[in-house]
Amino acid sequence: MKRPSLTLWIFLALIAGVAFGAVFPEPARHMGLLGTIFLRLIKSIIAPLVFATLVTGIASTGSVKVMGRIGLKAIVYFEVITTIALAVGLGAANLVRPGDGIALTAPPLPPGIAAGSASLGEMIEHVFPTSIFDAMARGDVLEIVVFALLFGAACAAIGAKAEPLLDVCKSLASIMFRYTDYVMWAAPFGVFGAIASTVGEHGWKVLLGLGKLVGTLWAAEIFFVVVVLGAVVAIARIPLKRFVAETRGPFLIAFSTASSEAALPMALENMERLGVPPHIASFVLPAGYSFNLDGATLYLALTSIFVAQAANIQLSIGAQISMMLTLMLMSKGVAGVPRGSFVILAAAVASFHLPAEGVALILGVDTLMDMARTSVNLLGNCLASAVIARWEGVDLDARVIVTQ
Repeated sequence: MKRPSLTLWIFLALIAGVAFGAVFPEPARHMGLLGTIFLRLIKSIIAPLVFATLVTGIASTGSVKVMGRIGLKAIVYFEVITTIALAVGLGAANLVRPGDGIALTAPPLPPGIAAGSASLGEMIEHVFPTSIFDAMARGDVLEIVVFALLFGAACAAIGAKAEPLLDVCKSLASIMFRYTDYVMWAAPFGVFGAIASTVGEHGWKVLLGLGKLVGTLWAAEIFFVVVVLGAVVAIARIPLKRFVAETRGPFLIAFSTASSEAALPMALENMERLGVPPHIASFVLPAGYSFNLDGATLYLALTSIFVAQAANIQLSIGAQISMMLTLMLMSKGVAGVPRGSFVILAAAVASFHLPAEGVALILGVDTLMDMARTSVNLLGNCLASAVIARWEGVDLDARVIVTQ
């Protein structure tokens, strides 16, 4: 008989936590300790995982020098589309306001964050670390990201001399992925404790907010695919029927496994069958797993604002723009593995001094959102390879390269 999956255990823990919190509200309030322990374990992943994945991802763009204009076009396209995804996520969060009424307890905020009163100079100064070790100790992910970007660029610039260090970073990333797997096995206990404590403290209205969050995320992802990616298909003149036929298989794999990497081999094969040249597909698709995670960036924007709303924190327009810019950088470290975005969400919430309890609350329904964002990640990267091919003069209908 097949063993129950982690996803099933998380759903069972969610149901059990809701029931326990409703029937035994007083004892349930003390179950929050389980969620707190789980969150501490999640936070221990953030700094080494973000550093290792970003350094290896940035350093790998040494291929940009070899690929020339292909790499440059890919990076420009990635940044434009992920910025739009962030804007869609923030717009959906402010329009629907799924976190209203949950009433989480918020920690005290620095004045600049709470009221948007920090000067532009202070915001820019805070971006740059004085010490990477200090940034890691404080859990300041934005500073870690900036250091990793510069460090990775330096590794790419010196070439072969950096290979031993890059091997260390790749090994560290692999180790942290496995470490994440171990920590995620504690997720059912964390979900049970967080949900039981929240329901015991605040009652059933919390569940309405979570359902509203999931519905908002799915609606926003569908909007992004139909409107934004649909517009890209029309502008780039991608053959829609053939594109849908070739992405159907990888899309379903990504959706069912919640892992973009699981669908990568089939995606590469199918994009080449669509007519994307191998040298473009083999560069754009893997690079997109670090730089073009559309579904994940939309999710990060939406859920970060959800946590602020749940804690009744009114973020100014300036603070939200600052958050969007931070998320734009942080999303580049999202791993293409199940629940990779959840780790980055924990980092984003910590960076903006939002209550960590909101992250534990989201975990109970994160699987439902993970399937949506991961499949959109995969779809966005497949489309990116086709767009870059068209940009390079490839006729996807005739499947031949048009000389320029």
